Amino acid sequence: MEKFDVIIIGAGAAGLFCAAQAGQRGRRVLLLDNGKKPGRKILMSGGGRCNFTNLYTDPAAYLSHNPHFSKSALARYTQWDFIDLVNRHGIAWHEKTLGQLFCDDSAQQIVELLMKECQQGNVTLRLRSEVLNVERDEHGYTMQLNGGTVQAEKLVIASGGLSMPGLGATPFGYKLAEQFGLRVFPTRAALVPFTLHKPLLDHLQTLSGVSLPTVMTAEDGTVFKEAMLFTHRGLSGPAVLQLSSYWQPGEFVTIDLSPAQDLDVFINEERAGHPNQSLKNTLAKVLPKRLIEVLQTLAVVPDVTLKQLNSRQQSELVATLHQWRVQPNGTEGYRTAEVTLGGVDTTQLSSKTMEARDVAGLYFIGEVVDVTGWLGGYNFQWAWSSAWACAQAL
Repeated sequence: MEKFDVIIIGAGAAGLFCAAQAGQRGRRVLLLDNGKKPGRKILMSGGGRCNFTNLYTDPAAYLSHNPHFSKSALARYTQWDFIDLVNRHGIAWHEKTLGQLFCDDSAQQIVELLMKECQQGNVTLRLRSEVLNVERDEHGYTMQLNGGTVQAEKLVIASGGLSMPGLGATPFGYKLAEQFGLRVFPTRAALVPFTLHKPLLDHLQTLSGVSLPTVMTAEDGTVFKEAMLFTHRGLSGPAVLQLSSYWQPGEFVTIDLSPAQDLDVFINEERAGHPNQSLKNTLAKVLPKRLIEVLQTLAVVPDVTLKQLNSRQQSELVATLHQWRVQPNGTEGYRTAEVTLGGVDTTQLSSKTMEARDVAGLYFIGEVVDVTGWLGGYNFQWAWSSAWACAQAL
């Protein structure tokens, strides 16, 4: 039986970083993953350029049943600490929007950074490793793998959530938490596109690929001011992905299709100068033309000139375009979700070390924990921060 100081399950962002940090602190670390290569989700993130952190990382950008839990780790290993590491590895990066930082070149650079850090810590990495059984005794944790038996005093679960099953996501971490008596909150897909009911979907499908700036509001009052994208299944884009984390089945979302322009004022100004202009062509100056055509088929936009548009029609139109209420049919689910909401109950973990309070030597980090960030690098920063906090205690 091979013995290690620490075994970490999951070679994603959190697992790789924790392994590197623990190894560099002199621990004998075994890092296991069920896939063919490490960092699979990192490689495809941010359109292949990895949105590795956010300049504005703050605990307020995280959802959890225990909202204070993330504060300690985020304060002790910050976005500036990870940016410093990226700079030390000579990786060029840029800010896209809203504090989102991306590699200039490729997400592969972040995986290589993590692998170099692991090599520096003499981490043993074993891929295509399936954990068949985990047992705990006075010596620590013994694991049956598909290639033998390993033992360690400490066990770190960094196996992620259920999002993107095509990249090897499994419920392993949740099942192991339950095996050792920890509560797991129900999980659901987050940062995920909405699907729509027919017949609305049939009308909007023709808009697939059309994007526009919006302000979207959930029923709980959460607001995001970002772009929305029409797809052949429904609605996507940053505003939709953000709001999906706050949406519950059956609820409506409210969309301001023209946040930068007061349409009532705009229509009145246009009427004064061009009374015989069609309403459709007028609105096409501030909204996508194809969207106006679809809204006309939905009887939202009357087929009239500005001169013919009466005050009741105008007020109804303006109210609809600034407060378009849509009831999603659901979401596209884990297949396309960027992260998983829910997970291991953080009240049962130490916010300083990520160790289970009642199970010595058992730690949970990253997405498997009930901490879910906004779109835009926040979830990667949680991976780095929670991994670092854990590694200091190993």
